[in-house]
Amino acid sequence: MTCTDFLSQLTDYFDGQISPELLEEVRAHTATCPHCEVVLDTTSKTISVYRDNELYELSNEFRERLHTAIMTKCRPCK
Repeated sequence: MTCTDFLSQLTDYFDGQISPELLEEVRAHTATCPHCEVVLDTTSKTISVYRDNELYELSNEFRERLHTAIMTKCRPCK
């Protein structure tokens, strides 16, 4: 499984809509790929936060840094 394959299966993974064989491939991939492991962990935690309806206050400084980082990543490549 490649990182692209992993990302294409992520929604189905969290929805529980993948076969046991594919689930094993996802687990094997994330066990050896630290980048995808972080994506899986972060996405899982984000879903958990939204499900729990917990509100988190962000400082203005953090909010501005986050906004800048997102906008920098979203700029089209030249």
